Amino acid sequence: MPKLILPWLSRLLLACLLLAGAGAQASGSTADFVVVVSAKSPLTALSAEQVTAIFMSQTGRFPGGDEAIPLDLPFGSPLRDAFYNKVAARTPALMKAYWTKMVFTGRAQPPRELSNSVAARRMVADNPAMIAYIDRAALDPSVKIIQVTP
Repeated sequence: MPKLILPWLSRLLLACLLLAGAGAQASGSTADFVVVVSAKSPLTALSAEQVTAIFMSQTGRFPGGDEAIPLDLPFGSPLRDAFYNKVAARTPALMKAYWTKMVFTGRAQPPRELSNSVAARRMVADNPAMIAYIDRAALDPSVKIIQVTP
């Protein structure tokens, strides 16, 4: 009986390793995001700390005092993961734990989620108070890239 199970188990293990490698390659794909505001906004740059504070509801204002409304992409989106990893230095698990705690304690609500970069760009284009990260490929003249400094 063990002779029959061993080849089957080796093939199953090989299949799992291949799938794990494919998943790692897919999740490690270079998500090329840009942080954008409306083309009507006077903003040109923000620090990573300021962007993090806006997206984590620690402030509702841009540095000049104008209202700031962040827009998120869906949980599990590679672009979202890349954004929070690079700008806020937080993993998806840490962000999920953060928002669970904030919502449970009633201290804040997470940013509104939009289905994709095009939807986020359209929403930001119409409202100078909004800020989002989108796929660079979704850019158009209705929004402008904000330089995020370290």
